[in-house]
Amino acid sequence: MFTSVKLQKKLTIFLLFFLLTATAGATEYIVKPVPSDQVGASVNGEEVVLLKDFTVYWQFLLWLAIMQILSVVDMLILPAKFLFAILGFRITERANVFENSNRARIYEYIKTRPGAYLSEIIENAGIGRGAARYHIKILKAHHKIEAYSDSGKTRYFQNNSTYGEEEKKVVSALQNATNQRIISEIQNGNCNTNLALAREIGVSGATISWYVKNLKETGLIDETRIGRSIIYRVNPSYETLIEKYG
Repeated sequence: MFTSVKLQKKLTIFLLFFLLTATAGATEYIVKPVPSDQVGASVNGEEVVLLKDFTVYWQFLLWLAIMQILSVVDMLILPAKFLFAILGFRITERANVFENSNRARIYEYIKTRPGAYLSEIIENAGIGRGAARYHIKILKAHHKIEAYSDSGKTRYFQNNSTYGEEEKKVVSALQNATNQRIISEIQNGNCNTNLALAREIGVSGATISWYVKNLKETGLIDETRIGRSIIYRVNPSYETLIEKYG
């Protein structure tokens, strides 16, 4: 954008200079009509007035056309330049997505461990956070992987033709060991209350309440109030997927 602006300024200065040096004055005579072939000549001693008029040359019109064309070119090209600058990475051909060894390793890790998050990927790939983000961005751009938000944490899965929304919920929940233990205890019928789960797992009641709250929000656990007690059970809709990924 700055280059085109500078170019326009230079063209403007050049054309103004050209117009000032190349524009000539045309002489016109104002006289009374006379039956004579001699233009501008006084016949009866009348006053002849000499006027000057600046002519608009074709160069000026050409300059206006060039400025208009440059503006149109800027409008067409600059959005693409800004887009690539914001994305922060060069265009990668589909055939070359996995030519980079780090990128291929990240993809294989996500493929074999669905629901992986950034810290896991960095540790597994042995690369820096910035490089990992870069390769993940390219994999997402080429629809090789997709991101899924779970309790404020972003997890990555193989592209959206592989996992449905319910599968991603279950897989993400079971990535956490405490979630996995709570669901297992409820399924086995060993513990189905807040107090019993806290005693069995060895954590505080407040900690269990926090985990159970998240599991209820995702729909994996239902609760039923019996008297003063709250009984938990696994949502039947997710039992098959829990068995598959548990």
